[in-house]
Amino acid sequence: MSYPNIPDFQSTVSEIIEYVRLKAEYGSTGLDSYLSELEQTLKTSLETLKDMPIDTQLAAKEPDTIAEIRRLRPDGPRKIWDKIPDEIYQDKLEGALISRLAGCTLGAPVEFYSVEHMKRWAKYTGDAFPPTDYWSKIKFPSDLRYEKSPFQDYTREGMHKVPADDDITYTLLGLLIAEEYGIDFTTEDVGRAWLKYLPYACTAEDIALKNLKKGISARQTADIDNPYCQWIGADIRSDPFAYMAPGYPEKAAELAYHDAYLSHRRNGIYGEMFFAAAQSAAFCVNDPIEAIRIGLTEIPADCALAKDVAWALDAGKNVRNYQEARNLVDSRFQNMSAAHTNNNACLTIFGLMLGGTDMTKVISETVAMGMDNDCTSATAGSIVGAVAGKKNIAPHWYKNFNNTIDHYLIDMDEMKIDDVVKRFSVLAHKIYQSMPTP
Repeated sequence: MSYPNIPDFQSTVSEIIEYVRLKAEYGSTGLDSYLSELEQTLKTSLETLKDMPIDTQLAAKEPDTIAEIRRLRPDGPRKIWDKIPDEIYQDKLEGALISRLAGCTLGAPVEFYSVEHMKRWAKYTGDAFPPTDYWSKIKFPSDLRYEKSPFQDYTREGMHKVPADDDITYTLLGLLIAEEYGIDFTTEDVGRAWLKYLPYACTAEDIALKNLKKGISARQTADIDNPYCQWIGADIRSDPFAYMAPGYPEKAAELAYHDAYLSHRRNGIYGEMFFAAAQSAAFCVNDPIEAIRIGLTEIPADCALAKDVAWALDAGKNVRNYQEARNLVDSRFQNMSAAHTNNNACLTIFGLMLGGTDMTKVISETVAMGMDNDCTSATAGSIVGAVAGKKNIAPHWYKNFNNTIDHYLIDMDEMKIDDVVKRFSVLAHKIYQSMPTP
């Protein structure tokens, strides 16, 4: 897939704005009429773009209904554990959650930094690069992320709990959805939870939340005014559904589907299903890449994401470090948004291939690759954490969490990590108990 040569509209629009100001300063008349006509022209062009026909043969390979998705998926294990081995699951669940929190927190203050920018910052601070611990210093330490946590809280000296982030907030929201609406919740239930708990959102989630507030059905919120429907916002919400369906990739993917459908379509949906299934499988395997391969069995075999993941698994055999990984992704995905599902999924996979079962190396290399690196490192961390278990995670990654997670959910207090683990375990046992007897 390649993009057309997109003109630099942003520069053109910026120049128009400045000329309008200049002409106003020079006393020109007719500016209001001109701007009104220009706005209408742009709106008409946008509607024309929205109405352009799509490739129906490609669409048939990338359906949005779960029945069609399942019809087009390859063979897979579907369910690996017959019952939950409690002691093993407990250690792996703690490992997955802690590693997700650590990966996200490491990447958050340098989210979307270029590789060179991060390298220069590490040289200035004296930190290792790729980073093997939280950053010692960060820019604008008193500024707030998500209107909640100052950037200082993401540094190793300033950290006293898990600071707020959207990736982490959605993990907790997934827990609340299953607790409040049951383990067979619907997309409509997801919409109700968003209205209850989310004060704001970004990109596709922002569109979906606004559409919900307009009274639009949860089944349609992703379809209206949403050019972000294949971006990364759904796949960062995959983790809770794996935690509550460990060793059961088909169920994890099903739960992720109902969540993703509220805000995403096609590869945006598959991103959440794929990573939920991969993380679910990670509880049962010894190699993170085996979990990735199992994740592929829950999405359409010929969709763009499946092809890109297959490419990453092959190309990653020769990748030696974060820079080579980023170069490959930049070359394959030219002009793709840095917040898209597919390119970031490949970076996540490269991080896992470079780090194996070494949690520190996995999140370190993944953050160093840049792009949406709090998201990619969180997901990679979740997978390697489930494989390795908490017992194999260096304590410096979680000692300053102080068992506390901050977030920005409406009217909700901070949550305790051990309590979140217990609540996911309760849901997991409910899912297994609900299975019909063979």
